[in-house]
Amino acid sequence: MESTESGSWTLNPQELPPVRDGTKIGIEGLIESEKPTLIPGLPDDIAFSCLARVPRKYHPVLNCVSKRWRELICGEEWYSYRLKHHLEETWVYALCRDKFEQLCMFVLDPNQLKKGWKRIHGLPGCCLKRKGVGFEVLGKKVYLFGGCGWIEDATDDVYCYDATLSTWTRAGSLPTLGTIFTANIDQGIKLTGCLKKRIPTYIHILHMCFFAYEALDGKIYAIGGLGSKSSNPHSWDIYNSHTNCWSSHVDPNVIPDIEDSVVLEGRIYIRCGISAVSSYVYAVVYEPSSGTWQHADTDMACGWRGPAVVIDGVLYVLDQTSGVRLMMWQNEAREWMAIRRLSTHLIIPPCRLVAIGKKIFVVGKGLSTVMFDVESAGCVDGILVSSSLKLTSDDEVISCKTLAI
Repeated sequence: MESTESGSWTLNPQELPPVRDGTKIGIEGLIESEKPTLIPGLPDDIAFSCLARVPRKYHPVLNCVSKRWRELICGEEWYSYRLKHHLEETWVYALCRDKFEQLCMFVLDPNQLKKGWKRIHGLPGCCLKRKGVGFEVLGKKVYLFGGCGWIEDATDDVYCYDATLSTWTRAGSLPTLGTIFTANIDQGIKLTGCLKKRIPTYIHILHMCFFAYEALDGKIYAIGGLGSKSSNPHSWDIYNSHTNCWSSHVDPNVIPDIEDSVVLEGRIYIRCGISAVSSYVYAVVYEPSSGTWQHADTDMACGWRGPAVVIDGVLYVLDQTSGVRLMMWQNEAREWMAIRRLSTHLIIPPCRLVAIGKKIFVVGKGLSTVMFDVESAGCVDGILVSSSLKLTSDDEVISCKTLAI
């Protein structure tokens, strides 16, 4: 330390204490060293490793210990560390509609099925009465986007729920008027959500509801659906969470009347609604490498008559047209095989499907839930692993997604 003429003291960098490798730490490092340790008596790297192994159900408790712990648990480093070292735990999130026709969201810890679903509070008030809302998970966030009301046009609103912070925030809005034509129409139309200086053509893409939604390669796809006024029913939008922006595309093969969707072998499949007159099922598939939509195989599409999930590259479908049956697509044989029927005493249709590891969760009305292990599907004793109690109300389950932290 050196004294100045005014009597104050300044820090001489030459006098900084050495660290283990013989170099000297800077002033910023000295200030950093004054931060309280994560766990007294332990180096921060060891403390971090210990805290990262705490089960997810206790994370809300850890958030309350200190500001530094909260910043740690809600940060990207914590999230990435748990994924890298296979410490992540996957929970199920369900978007429902209650008896008052309002949206509500629940979460289920699959390791505590008997404790049942827990309600997530704080949904944005403007979303509660909307129909046809998109619901998707990307990273550690749950997204709600689009939707419409009886007297309200389809909207471009997008909200996201951070599962580590348990808070809701606004995200980048869906594309609207003012997008740009940037590609040849013969190759499909690609639109970006930012207005540039030179605008060859305006295309009127408006807000959406009742569309398909899937996450693929770290992006959210919102496909087809209905929009206000003159929106294009053959369009799809891609959300990039890093830029918080959407890009819009148009392809004549995209079907507007979408009943279900699934990601299989790195491609997005969408299925149209089943006609009451004909039993024909129509489906198309999106190829990310070319950015185009093509007709899906008819033999696969014909048996796709309900919500679907994929486990280890195998497609499973819950057929609810006559009772409740779990079906499996045998790709080599090009045929569907019935796995097992489900009792409506355990599960109340209409149901949604979600998968964690080798287990399939069937979630029915009132959030009645049955979990199956597909590895035991051939056992004579059955494949039922466990079930949870339904809610006292008969909430309609709109969609189910999984989120790992």
